[in-house]
Amino acid sequence: MTEMAPKLRAVLEGIPTYKPGRPAADGPAAYKLSSNENPYPPLPGVLEAATAAAGSFHRYPDMACGLLTSELAHRFGVPMSHIATGTGSVGVAQQLLQATAGPGDEVVYAWRSFEAYPIITQISGAASVRVPLDADERHDLDAMADAVTERTRLVFVCNPNNPTGTAVRRAELERFLDRVPGDVLVVLDEAYREFVRDEEIPDGIELYRDRPNVCVLRTFSKAYGLAGLRVGFAVAHEPVAAALRKTAVPFGVSQIAQDAAVASLRSETALLERVDALVAERARVVRELTAQGWTVPETQANFVWLRLGERTGDFAGTCEAAGVVVRPFAGEGVRVTIGETEANDLFLKAAQDFRRDL
Repeated sequence: MTEMAPKLRAVLEGIPTYKPGRPAADGPAAYKLSSNENPYPPLPGVLEAATAAAGSFHRYPDMACGLLTSELAHRFGVPMSHIATGTGSVGVAQQLLQATAGPGDEVVYAWRSFEAYPIITQISGAASVRVPLDADERHDLDAMADAVTERTRLVFVCNPNNPTGTAVRRAELERFLDRVPGDVLVVLDEAYREFVRDEEIPDGIELYRDRPNVCVLRTFSKAYGLAGLRVGFAVAHEPVAAALRKTAVPFGVSQIAQDAAVASLRSETALLERVDALVAERARVVRELTAQGWTVPETQANFVWLRLGERTGDFAGTCEAAGVVVRPFAGEGVRVTIGETEANDLFLKAAQDFRRDL
């Protein structure tokens, strides 16, 4: 009998592996600052909602996410038909690729940016067009517009950008959108929108309203603290939102996740208090890093970025020895989540010690 392996799609060869942030090691002072998670426990009422929903997990969830969709539509002032949900914003992003791009097509995005973009693009069979960040670690929108061709089907703009934390402002983003052809979908990935404090950084949902080729991604994983439940959503005009519903995995968003997300939306006062506290910690961390002599890009997210080049691995090792796990990008730099005050203090001490030893 001849041994033969099943034939798999050739496009899967060479796909980079998504690398999640490493968990903290065991110990009395071990903190995970590698995954941009919210350090706070669930918002008031969320755990109770999730626990109540767990009592019925022998039943399928609401496939349409009806209550959650209604809450989101009310919260953002958009039609329910313009909302599509999925397993985190990255799950919705993969649905967008399934709906728009395939072999022979191109997807444009900045680099470095969210590391899932090349993975989901290659899975779709499309080709990645990576446009380098500018000298300030920001999207070079002029270069990205120049990179759009007849083969381009989708453009990702991660705003604020992961992992650098930098963000593009209203005038430059509107100018970019004006240059992109109307048959090319522009996806504004706003996973960290709640942490933005610069008034010149636009809310993508306001931009989408009169631009049918703009889609906005949001998530409950970051500010809302539901990373473990995997629920995100898109706001887009009807043709795009309908395509997302067609490409969604049936029953992909659990009822626990749906009910927890609804409860989170209804706990906005507590949410804003926690986000304000994290933003204050972000400012403190940036201030102290700058005083130590580090160059820190202006961040509008819940993390900071240090470009370290070949010293990246050594820096990550120093942090881990000090009791904090950060997210290294080999040969480039480290992304460090703003976490508990104690964790931030350990990181700042490690950064100071590393710089002193240079």
